[in-house]
Amino acid sequence: MGNQVVIAVGTFILLLTGLLLGYVLSQLVLGYLAFNLLTFFGTLSLILIFGTLYYVLFWQLRREQSRSSPSSLNRPIPNQAEDDVSDSYLKNRLIARLSGDTAAAERLIEQARETYPGMPENWYCERVLDDLEGDRQS
Repeated sequence: MGNQVVIAVGTFILLLTGLLLGYVLSQLVLGYLAFNLLTFFGTLSLILIFGTLYYVLFWQLRREQSRSSPSSLNRPIPNQAEDDVSDSYLKNRLIARLSGDTAAAERLIEQARETYPGMPENWYCERVLDDLEGDRQS
């Protein structure tokens, strides 16, 4: 809540300062306002205020976004097509490891499903492959 107030007030002041700066600069360019030391420092201070508010406001927004999205959410989310490709790749590896015996591969995957319920499909294939590799090394 506090950050939203800071952002709202900062945006309002930034808008007001920008309008005032635009007005002063237009009056200077059109010649309705004399260019002297006072107008120079006034314009310079408006530019500094505008720039500082702009920087602080967007720094605050960036901080807010990084706080709301933890690092685990920064990883790319795999789409369904990539999952399907990895599933079929793992199944093909498993079938190749079993010398083309698809029925045995399906039985082993089903047995892993019963032993470890609720896991993703590719996890079962990896588990069976790891078990086969462990059996081969023993």
